[in-house]
Amino acid sequence: MGFSVGRRRGGAPVVTEAAPHIPVLLAEVLGALRVSDSPASVIDGTFGAGGYTKAILAADPRTRVLAIDRDPTAIAAGQALVEAEGGRLTLVQGRFGDLDAIARDHGFAEADGVVLDIGVSSMQLDQAERGFSFRFDGPLDMRMERAGESAADLVNDASEAALADVIYHYGEERRARAVARALIEARRRGRIETTAALADIVAGVVRAEPGSGIHPATRTFQALRIAVNDELGELQRALHAAERILRPGGRLAVVTFHSLEDRIVKQFFSARSGRAVAASRHLPMASQPTPRSFTLATKGPVAAGEAECRANPRSRSAKLRAGERTDAPAPPPLTALEALASLPETQTRGGRR
Repeated sequence: MGFSVGRRRGGAPVVTEAAPHIPVLLAEVLGALRVSDSPASVIDGTFGAGGYTKAILAADPRTRVLAIDRDPTAIAAGQALVEAEGGRLTLVQGRFGDLDAIARDHGFAEADGVVLDIGVSSMQLDQAERGFSFRFDGPLDMRMERAGESAADLVNDASEAALADVIYHYGEERRARAVARALIEARRRGRIETTAALADIVAGVVRAEPGSGIHPATRTFQALRIAVNDELGELQRALHAAERILRPGGRLAVVTFHSLEDRIVKQFFSARSGRAVAASRHLPMASQPTPRSFTLATKGPVAAGEAECRANPRSRSAKLRAGERTDAPAPPPLTALEALASLPETQTRGGRR
């Protein structure tokens, strides 16, 4: 259990007790990876607070884990676990889209399992200074690596058309154009620098849906976070990287939290397993059949049960999909999957400014 520090508008800091980190669909992920069947080399591409990694290491004392995270805060916090595991855990700062190269650089030439937990972590949401959430007023940052372009840079520098595209496609916000116009008008009065300021602007043009309990700025915050961190691009690169590094019989388990992520994972497994490809407008049938590099290890998405949803509300939107690697060579990356992760070209012309 930890604490988060927020700040009331114009006033004193507010200290709130943060919820403990609870890995979502933990039992289902372990079952999909089959980590208790035999000693294994597993890659946790999204280490976070180490929930999956700890459970994987506990399943068999002979198993090794390579854990990756792009957030330097998570890497620093995980050093105690590295020391406690006596050489069984290697923790590396990096992007999971590069997990195959990272794995080879650290002695994991082939992996028996890869797990990816997509999106922002509960620890990041609970830290006001990271700027991921409107629950606390903090700087409008949202950078997982704490480097590069921030959400404030995007909000204050992008054109109205570019903002509308980001908010519509990555946030699935129907009022995206109205939000973009409001942001342009607000920044004429001064830069938008805080999460509270952004949330107030969005709430001025997007009405909360009655009874939903969802803040009207939720979709806009999601969109900016995805854009700042290229989350969908990293996801599709990670799926292809996992395909390259998994040995035959190895398992890939992916947990997603919204439809954009799940669509990419679903289409990847559909294409690589040869199922329902012809019916997909995103992934049209190739003229030459591609060897099937995966078989499906789950029948459709696996959702959390009622008990887990009550104990951990974050799990309500979670979906797990998993596949098992065949002995077919890894085909070239799916260009249609790259398109799913990107903004439509026709709507991003005109640039950022």
